[in-house]
Amino acid sequence: MSTVTATNSASKNASIQAPIRIYNTLSKTKEVFQPLHSPHVGIYLCGPTVYAESHIGHMVGPVIFDTVKRYLTYCGYQVTLVVNITDVDDKLIAKSRERGIPMSQIACEMTADYLSNLKELGVNQIDHLPRATDHMDQIIRFIETLIEKGHAYEVDGDVFFDVTKDPNYGQLSNRSIEAQQGEGGEAAAKKKSAGDFALWKNARAGEIAWESPWGKGRPGWHIECSAMSHQILGDTFDIHGGGLDLMFPHHENERAQSSCCHGAPMVKYWMHNGLMRAGEKGKVGGKSDREATPEEAASGKISRSKGAGGLSDLIRFHTGERIRFFLLRTHYRSTIVYGEEGLLEAGTSLDSFYRLFNRFAEITGQSFYDLEPAKTRSEGDVAASKDSLLAEMKSIRDKFLAAMDDDFNTGSAISVLFDTVRLLNRFIDKKQLTANSDKNLAEMASLVQAFTIVRELTSVLGLFIKEPPKSGNDDGGAETLDNVVKLLIDLRREARERKDYAMGDAIRDRLASIGISLLDKKEGTTWERSS
Repeated sequence: MSTVTATNSASKNASIQAPIRIYNTLSKTKEVFQPLHSPHVGIYLCGPTVYAESHIGHMVGPVIFDTVKRYLTYCGYQVTLVVNITDVDDKLIAKSRERGIPMSQIACEMTADYLSNLKELGVNQIDHLPRATDHMDQIIRFIETLIEKGHAYEVDGDVFFDVTKDPNYGQLSNRSIEAQQGEGGEAAAKKKSAGDFALWKNARAGEIAWESPWGKGRPGWHIECSAMSHQILGDTFDIHGGGLDLMFPHHENERAQSSCCHGAPMVKYWMHNGLMRAGEKGKVGGKSDREATPEEAASGKISRSKGAGGLSDLIRFHTGERIRFFLLRTHYRSTIVYGEEGLLEAGTSLDSFYRLFNRFAEITGQSFYDLEPAKTRSEGDVAASKDSLLAEMKSIRDKFLAAMDDDFNTGSAISVLFDTVRLLNRFIDKKQLTANSDKNLAEMASLVQAFTIVRELTSVLGLFIKEPPKSGNDDGGAETLDNVVKLLIDLRREARERKDYAMGDAIRDRLASIGISLLDKKEGTTWERSS
């Protein structure tokens, strides 16, 4: 499966308005956004290593960049968003041994879990979800080119990138060559310098492996992203996103091997989001400093029962919209402090919007969710008006857009949205509007237009897209289940086409164990609940 959805709704002729500024980690400054091939924009976000259930920290990047794409599309750009899936890795191999099942089966299960959680949080702007195991040919060719150009070397079936051959190595993370440290263990003795990192790893006994010019083995972590982003977005693309903990070594190494391979910068703008922490210390799923890996847990790490795993249970209790709102109310470069109190507070804040939307429905007989907002920034421009309500709504909209133009500041944009709650409640109270009151047609027209502007702005953030369920596990559950099972059916079909019958059977059996039967028919596979 390579595509979740393609939602580039901006017209090819839509005008690009107002300068958007992005904080570029490479330059350490805010820069005016000028895409390489405007109006087209390419974005790559580092996705998960699918060895365990998703936790709330895994949702930070996807929610942020789903919103970035929504806003850029709204502003007239045509955006391609890529989020990779790492489905071959040391952690997956270890988990495969622990559970006694194929690595591919674990990857399949955890990918389905990840996609299900994304859907619940309203992340539907991803265009491509490439998997590392589907790009082995591209990865091997990439490594061959680096060797041919003198940037990499092979030792006993392992291939390493030579960091001393890249004069720009360390610029992204602001580290000198002397400060670098690559893989340790057996690999350390093979390397020319300590900072060199693996592009290809010689297979150990019993490990999954692919044929290569250097013998059987598997790719290093960093080369996977370079190969997949290049395959879809080209030599140089506009935005690379990810958490601060990925800046080094992952993004530094991606940048080095890609620029050396293609003789061009990999990325124009590097965007790094802050990490989620459980209290004052501890990244959710990892440790507090930005070099941490998820396994290197430190004090403050959140337990899986408290949010760092089993995310579906958290969604059922709090709803996906509340979690999305919680993540967006902080500027993406800031630390998000996770806690039950914060999630409950987010729910209280959302309730003020829900109550306002209910008042609108009672007064007008229309649902807020049925309003048709402007799809683009130019379409939604509000003319100066003598109508006091619309004049104030214009001012609020201008402030909202200014916040989003300033490095996608969703925290400030959400604060501005609360101004609409106060303004509209005050207007309704002042005019004494109720379901049974006599209504001035001009006032009603202004009210509807004002709420349509609210829908326009909230849609940009991916909020209030559809009416919320009565509780976190009601409406939409059947649709989510259907989508997840269909994904597993597709993955099973792909496995069988590769003659990986063991994985295909495992998918069928695991679904059967939770009461879902697959029905193989001439026209394709369908499913039903077991009786």
